[in-house]
Amino acid sequence: MPLGQLLRGDPSKNSKLYLAIGGLSLVKAIAIRKDRERFRRELLDAGLFIGVGLALRQYSQLKAEKQAELEQQVPDWAVNIATSEPAKQRVRTMAQQRLGSQPEPEPTLRERARAMLSM
Repeated sequence: MPLGQLLRGDPSKNSKLYLAIGGLSLVKAIAIRKDRERFRRELLDAGLFIGVGLALRQYSQLKAEKQAELEQQVPDWAVNIATSEPAKQRVRTMAQQRLGSQPEPEPTLRERARAMLSM
């Protein structure tokens, strides 16, 4: 799995998932301990999953600390101005001006067929 995809989303949920998979691999390794080769592979998998889970948990905690630190540095008056209704309306107006208020027309069947054939 690419690192960017691993860190996307909620790393604390991902860490729990990886820790759970690692735990299951560890239980499986214990269950097949008589077969040396499979035991080693399962033990290695368990170690990797648990290691990634612990790293993601650490990253999640660091991310939460940095976010809280940044939120504390922003003055209350700036937060109030940014979240006020007139500010939100100005952002919507500017976005509509830049992006255009007209939605793009739906492609016709012929255009979709040509796009499929050109791939």
